[in-house]
Amino acid sequence: MAETSDTRTPAQIEADIRARREVLADTLDEIGVRVHPKTIVGDAKAKVVANVDHTLGRAYVQVNRVVSDVRAQFVDEEGAPRLERVVPAALVVVGVVGLLALGARRRRG
Repeated sequence: MAETSDTRTPAQIEADIRARREVLADTLDEIGVRVHPKTIVGDAKAKVVANVDHTLGRAYVQVNRVVSDVRAQFVDEEGAPRLERVVPAALVVVGVVGLLALGARRRRG
């Protein structure tokens, strides 16, 4: 295509037109695929899934961090329970469950 229009033959001009038509047809096909409703919906779904995966991943990291922090309060570095913390926590849990059971019993009767 570096040749000027004065020196090109009609066959070369026709070949150039055919080549440009093929490129244009490919471009139009690609545009058609991109604007097709199924493609748009698929792209939107992929973005939502990626955002949900990212959000769930961050939530998992946060929950894991909290669980590790709580576990560290009740277990020492060697994995043995810290009785000075486990026993009072267990007593609080038993007390709360007892109060809930007592309240439920009073509401029934």
